[in-house]
Amino acid sequence: MPPRDVREILEKHGARIESQIKTNPVESVNYSREYMMFRDEMAPELSRFERWCGSLGSLVKLNVSKKDEDKIRRNLEIAHLNIEPWQALTLSIVTFLGVFVLGLLIALSFALISGSIANFPLLFFFLVIVFALFLFYFVYGYPARLANKWRLKASSQMVPAILYIVVYMRHTPNLEKAIAFASEHLQYPLALDLRKVFYDVSVGKFSTIKESLDNYLEGWRDYSTEFIESFHLIESSLFEPDNNRRILILEKGLQVVLDGVYDKKLKFTHNVRSPLTNVYMLGVVLPTLGLALLPLASAMVGDYIKWIHVLLLFNFIVPFFVFYLTDRIMMLRPGGYGESTLLERNPLYYKYKSKAPYFNAFLICLPFFILGLLPLIFQYTPIPEMIGLQKDYTFAQFGLGIFGEESIFGFIDSGNGFAGPFGVGALILGMFIPFGLALFFSMAYKGKTKEMIVERENTKMLENEFNNSLFQLGNRMGNGIPPELVFARVAESSKGLMTQDFFRRVNYNIQQMGMSVEKAIFDPNRGALIYYPSDLIATSMRVLVESSKKGLQIAAVSLMSISEYVKNIQKITNRLKDMLAEIVSDMKSNMTFLAPLLSGIVVGLAAMITSILNKLDVTNLGDAGTAGVGSFDTILQIFDLVKMIPPYYLQIIIGIYLIQIIFILTGTLVAIDSGEDKLEKTNKIGKNLKAGVLLYFITALISTLALFLLSSIVLGGLV
Repeated sequence: MPPRDVREILEKHGARIESQIKTNPVESVNYSREYMMFRDEMAPELSRFERWCGSLGSLVKLNVSKKDEDKIRRNLEIAHLNIEPWQALTLSIVTFLGVFVLGLLIALSFALISGSIANFPLLFFFLVIVFALFLFYFVYGYPARLANKWRLKASSQMVPAILYIVVYMRHTPNLEKAIAFASEHLQYPLALDLRKVFYDVSVGKFSTIKESLDNYLEGWRDYSTEFIESFHLIESSLFEPDNNRRILILEKGLQVVLDGVYDKKLKFTHNVRSPLTNVYMLGVVLPTLGLALLPLASAMVGDYIKWIHVLLLFNFIVPFFVFYLTDRIMMLRPGGYGESTLLERNPLYYKYKSKAPYFNAFLICLPFFILGLLPLIFQYTPIPEMIGLQKDYTFAQFGLGIFGEESIFGFIDSGNGFAGPFGVGALILGMFIPFGLALFFSMAYKGKTKEMIVERENTKMLENEFNNSLFQLGNRMGNGIPPELVFARVAESSKGLMTQDFFRRVNYNIQQMGMSVEKAIFDPNRGALIYYPSDLIATSMRVLVESSKKGLQIAAVSLMSISEYVKNIQKITNRLKDMLAEIVSDMKSNMTFLAPLLSGIVVGLAAMITSILNKLDVTNLGDAGTAGVGSFDTILQIFDLVKMIPPYYLQIIIGIYLIQIIFILTGTLVAIDSGEDKLEKTNKIGKNLKAGVLLYFITALISTLALFLLSSIVLGGLV
């Protein structure tokens, strides 16, 4: 304990020195309490998983091997999960047993209701077992998945974090306060990581901030060594007596993490080309080409291929396979610039969260769904009789004799109930189901993002111009112009650019509203930043505000550093886009052009094959077979119309498959290009759905009508 006179001197002059430095004392912030509050607010997904582990995962305590326990515990710490490793294991086993037992009971109930154990649904039970095994491995590996997801999000903020710390430590060589400054101004989740550094000290896990920080950095050992090296350089600068050398070491720390991000993204562009090619070949091109075989295969082996099999394959197995492949690709993506975390701060965010676009889109699309269900409504409900209509009509009854006496809906009595619908009319009406579904999402997503995406484009233009503007800001402040005046000067010299509007907003708030520079930029109601929700601009302006408190020269140097940072990041992003341009273009063209085009033609082929078999009446042809060809009747029985997959169901399955593929692949392309950008993803899905499914609808309609008309004309004389 220092002598009394020393304590008196510290008390007397400490406040004056602190006011001159103008830094906020870390002691005034309860980081232990803030960490817990921040964690609960920003991680609801993790809290739900914790609740499941705390309930179902605590039914019985299972022993976990030491190796697995250490691995799971480390993932739980990285993901900020407050559970034990054995709880995660118990939850996975309980999930497996729950799904398995439920599926077994449903299968047995079906067999007992049908009155014979021979009717036990083996396919359903097999799928239940597969699903239960998948859930077991998914839940068991969920902590590792969350930890990796956390790393990806946090790593996207590594460069801003180092930038904040370096800029702060230029003028105040205090690691503790620099980390506190970064944690206050960074976004989730890295802000939560840095707050936990303080939390671990507060609860007594570590005695100093440095020990807690070093322990946290160990979690990045196998993922981002440049982040660790950068922090070690920053720590070493504290022991450098010469101020110029200390600043050089800090700048070197920033350069290390910039170079690391650049190298990783270059490596990613090389590693991702082959997986992306596999995705659109195995998940889009081959299934689409395989669709061409379905109509003929259905006609030939109708006993073995039912519509439920096609549904499972194209609406569950293939989309899951594509999702799995794209998810593995996203695991390769390094963090970096491009992730948008300020979406919630946009003044139009309420429109993005609103449910009104879904309600409006549903009202518009409901007639399309009703049109698509008309064949089933006419056949299986009493509504037609109630309004005085028949169950079905022929084309001749509508004056379309060129199509013969074929029914519009085409249901056939197979003896065990009705099969179908096989009619072209039902097929055309069924096209409105996937069309209405795609239109629903397209309209809803457009309504949610229409205005915000315009603001986003303005923000992107501003970011592209921001590098030169930062240089101007730094240059003018270096010449002695204070921040309160510099925005007006830069706005005057930026006429015709997007930056002019941003700087004018800041200057108006300062000059007309009497705000400080910080409030003019960051005020939640009138700040200029709310109109330009960008991490880049927010980081730059936060550094400007903080560094200007230490002097104009320090602020000028800080802005020059950010300008260099922006230059490097833009170079990384452009290089990444150039290297992936070919593969991304191929995937997009397959998703929105080739796959819908081929799928529409396949639907037309299915309609033509069904029409031919219906007109030929193979049963009568078999009875008229000659004695010399004894197997002719057997051959014709292969083409049994009743055993075919109705084109009505086949078309709906194909349309839903296209919608699923567009959802998955669009999300992947956006993630590769922009990171985890919800606004861009929602907007692009809406646009691609509109383009892809509209092309499918038009192609399927034209090919169905053309091929049906052709078959009717050609077979008219034979029939």
